[in-house]
This record gives sequence, structure tokens and C-alpha cells, in this order.
Amino acid sequence: MKYSGPTSYMYGSQRLRLHYVDWGNPEAPPLILIHGWRDHCRNWDWVAEQLRDEWHVIAPDLRGHGDSAWANDGQYSTTGYVYDLAQLIHQLQLAPANIIAHSLGGHVATRYAGLYPENVQRLMVIEGLGQLPNSPDEGKPEKVVDRLKKWLGQQRELAGRVVKRYATVEEAFERMHAENKHLAPAQARHLTIHGLNRNEDGTYSWKFDNYVRVFQPNDIPYAELTHLWSRITCPVKLVYGKDSWAGDPTLDGRMSFFPNATIDRFDHAGHWVHHDRTEDFVALAREFLATPV
Repeated sequence: MKYSGPTSYMYGSQRLRLHYVDWGNPEAPPLILIHGWRDHCRNWDWVAEQLRDEWHVIAPDLRGHGDSAWANDGQYSTTGYVYDLAQLIHQLQLAPANIIAHSLGGHVATRYAGLYPENVQRLMVIEGLGQLPNSPDEGKPEKVVDRLKKWLGQQRELAGRVVKRYATVEEAFERMHAENKHLAPAQARHLTIHGLNRNEDGTYSWKFDNYVRVFQPNDIPYAELTHLWSRITCPVKLVYGKDSWAGDPTLDGRMSFFPNATIDRFDHAGHWVHHDRTEDFVALAREFLATPV
């Protein structure tokens, strides 16, 4: 059977109009797919197309990304992203939901699952734990001066930054493909097409707000973050690409904070495992999503 693509919808969160796509099959159990930093919801298309028969697949654009609104003050905190996810699940009555999240999306999903463990049935995180233990700034109040000054400087630089414009879609495609050499050309082109807006002068720019490049200077301390992880009661699957820069949570101790977590590592895959090894990733997702709860 030939399926149509997903349907776009909007919802409200903190006066922002946020976008998500719905792949249909509303009678099936809900599965939320959350993208990463400077990405967009259509990066999940290859995964969603294969899981839509079994699940009610919903993929949001984080605030400042894709077709979601930009924050008026240019401030993007992880807490804000968590609130948006909480609003999506609350408004669409998706709890208890299954979640697959990548990178920044993993930071968001793990915190939500720690806050509301009863609302998440299974959680699959692709290289999305973020903060490492033993930060040199942890527990040193005097470091706040350097951290805040750095953030202020970054904000000022972004205020003067000219948004990159590409003369053609092909030029933007070349930039996308250079970012991840594991991507097949067709994948890179798909991500490019759905990641661009056309400007009034006919050029193209990426949809994400440039201000998402700077993370807030005052995130929760590591001890509080790991406490949230320890509250997650559902099965957790951590996924890593062996060619990625991301640290191994079994070696640095982060995995030990999850009461019910397992890990899988993929050869010939970088940070975007769901792109680099799509068929194998979907097979693992199907197996994991069948885990009894």
C-alpha cells in the first residue's frame, strides 16, 4: 500500500506556535520521535515510514527549529524544551508514550522521563545524555564569572551574525553532505530540502534560529541531572555509533544512574545512527519497543 507523507499540525507552548508531524494510525500506541540540535522533525522520515503501521508516530520540531516558532528573546534552555514536550504529551493526551530521541532530543526526553516516569513506557536515546561527570567547573562558585561572561559574549556575537544564505538548494546540499559523510546523497538532499526556507531575494537559509547555537549558562548541576535519570522507571535503550565523538556512558559512569538501561553500539555509524544504519536501527527499535513493561 502506498502511504502519503505525514500531516503537519501546530500546538501552543509559552506563547509559541510549535510544529509537529503526525504519521497517522491514531489507534496505535503513541511513539514520539525527538530530533537533535539544529535538526528538524523530518530527519525521522526513514524511521517513521517503517514504524507507522505499528505505532502512532508523532515527530515535533523543537522551538527554534524546523517549522516551530523562534523564541522572541533568543533564549533556548533545556528546561524550555522539556516544557514543550510536556505540553505536547498533555495536549495530545499521549501518556503513557514511547519515545525515541537523538542528541539534544535525548537531553529533553531523559529529563521529562525523570520528572514524569509514569508517562513514559519505553525510552530509546541515541547519543543524548550530554553532560559528562567531573566537570572542572562543578562545585566551584567562582567559575560563574567566566561562564556568564562567555555566554554574554556569545550572545553579542550572535546578535551581529549574518544568517548564511545559499544561492541554490544544491549549495546547501553540499554543506549538509559535508557535515556527515555517512549520509547517502539521497538522505542529505531530503534533509536539506526539509531544512531550508527560501528568502525573499530567492536565496536559501536553514530554518533553525541562530540563537540555538548558544546553550544557557545555568543548567542544572550534574548531581541533580543524574537524580532525574535515577527516577526513570521504564526500560531505557542507549544507542551509540562507534565512529562518533560521543563518550561511552558505560566507561564514564553515566549509565550506572539508570535503573533499567541497556546499550547497543553500531559499527560504521557516527552521531546520527538512525541515518547511518537505518535498517539495523529500525530492527533494534522494533525489538526494544516490544520489551514488556
